[in-house]
Amino acid sequence: MQQKDTVNTHPIADISRVPPSGRLVALDPGTRRIGVAVCDEMRVTTRPLDVITRASWKSLFFAVKSIISDFDAKALVIGLPLESDGSDSPMCIYSRDIARKFALSLDIPVFLQDERNTSYEAKARLWSAGLDPADTRKYVDSAAAAIILADFIDRCQNLT
Repeated sequence: MQQKDTVNTHPIADISRVPPSGRLVALDPGTRRIGVAVCDEMRVTTRPLDVITRASWKSLFFAVKSIISDFDAKALVIGLPLESDGSDSPMCIYSRDIARKFALSLDIPVFLQDERNTSYEAKARLWSAGLDPADTRKYVDSAAAAIILADFIDRCQNLT
C-alpha cells in the first residue's frame, strides 16, 4: 500500500480571517464529552447545544459537520486548554489535533481559543442559575463552550 504525505493546506486560521458576519460554532473538547455552542448571526449571544459523546474521529466529524450545516456556521472555534501560566496542558495536544483535522476536512476556517478556567466559570454560572450541583455534569461542557465562544467573539471585536 502506498502512503501519501498529507500537507496541511488549510492551517489553523489566524484571527484576521474570521468572517465578518454569520454564526460561529464552538467546541469544548473533553476526555469523555465535547461541549458545543453556537452564536446568533449578529454574534451578540451564545447558547449551549447538546453535548457530543467523544467517540471516533469519524463520528465526531459527522456530528460537527451536521451542526455546522444546520446553523450555516461560518467558522469553527475550538477551546485550547492552556495551563494557568499559559503553557500547553496535556489536553492541548488533543485540541490542536482535532483543530488540524477539522481545518483539513471543512470548508470553513478553524480557530483555537484559550479556554482557561471556562469549566469552573460554567459550573459557577450553572449553580448561580439554580442548577443542582449533581446535575451540573450534564450541562457544564456545553456551557463552557458558550463561554469559549463569547470570549472568542470579544477577542475579535477588540481587534477592530
